[in-house]
Amino acid sequence: MADIPVGAATGKAIAAPAASRLLFIDNIRWSMILLVLSMHAADTYSPFGNWYYVDRQATGFGTALFFGIYQSFLQAFFMAVLFFIAGYFAAASLDRKGFSTFARDRLFRLGVPTLLYMFAIGPLTQYFLSRTWGRGGFGHQWLVHLGDGEWLSETGPMWFCAVLLLFSLAYGLIRLSGWRERTVALHGSMVMAFVMAMAGATFAVRIVMPTGSSVLNVHPGDLPQYVLMFAAGAYGYRGNWMTGLAEGACVRWGALALTLSVPLFAALVLFGGGLEGETALYSGGFNLVSAGKCLWEALVCVGMGLLILAVYRRHFDAQGPVARWLSDNAFGVYLIHPPILIGFAMLLHGLPLFALTKALLLTTLAAVGSFAASALILRKSPLRAII
Repeated sequence: MADIPVGAATGKAIAAPAASRLLFIDNIRWSMILLVLSMHAADTYSPFGNWYYVDRQATGFGTALFFGIYQSFLQAFFMAVLFFIAGYFAAASLDRKGFSTFARDRLFRLGVPTLLYMFAIGPLTQYFLSRTWGRGGFGHQWLVHLGDGEWLSETGPMWFCAVLLLFSLAYGLIRLSGWRERTVALHGSMVMAFVMAMAGATFAVRIVMPTGSSVLNVHPGDLPQYVLMFAAGAYGYRGNWMTGLAEGACVRWGALALTLSVPLFAALVLFGGGLEGETALYSGGFNLVSAGKCLWEALVCVGMGLLILAVYRRHFDAQGPVARWLSDNAFGVYLIHPPILIGFAMLLHGLPLFALTKALLLTTLAAVGSFAASALILRKSPLRAII
């Protein structure tokens, strides 16, 4: 799958960086992809979330609480981090290529794999593995799939690429008009304003479209976060935030945001209905619980984004053979992991293991299988050009 002042150290504006390989960003990407696999493994066994194939068993309060916290925490930041990184490189790519080449490149690299998933990988997964695609034979259902327009909402996890394609083209058209983001050196007040803007925009959307609603397989209530993080990435490129932000500021602001999120989360669980199993208020609507959850998500999103940037830049700005292999195959894993994860989940069905143990085991097996499939099959096929 993605902020801070600084140039503040010098007090001077920072020019956009020259194009260079930032290995810590590559490492963030494949790390977020592993979290995607972890989320989908949790969806398989957790009482929360949606996934093609679920194998839910009776769980105790502690297990359900762990799943709820873990999935909510991941959902609050991991895809947003990827959008931030995408915005950063969209600005860099548009500067280098110009609008026409940039748009053609985005359509190929994001549009083609999305269509491949919508017309082949997704249907095969649903029909032969999750068995949620109707009767009458695969050929019949596939023709129905084409004719009724349902394929528009069959992006599966590739919704990310579909949304990113729309963001990229919209950004390119805005830049084509002559506008360009200015260089910004961030300060603490700006970070907090960003958090509040994210929380407020998310809350406003969820008043009318709760988290359970979906448009083309995308939850509208999450879009404000993704739009803002993509935009922050573009500004981050212009202001050289990836390498220029002070590590100390990243850690302080990130830690502050996460510290503030802890008592807020506890209050949401204690007074929002979570302990009684009543979760309706968390989904949206004009109520204090929904507003609090939106603020909590924004704090976690920005806090984790800052800490991930600081930690990876300091400790993971290099790649040996293993990390390079993981990085090379990250997108292929994102594309191909659903049928592999579901296949392993079916094999694990009869094992008498706790739900958390199965989720951890499934994550491991799906990661090994998906990376192997990407390296041994996808990257040796014509699809290599897009992954």
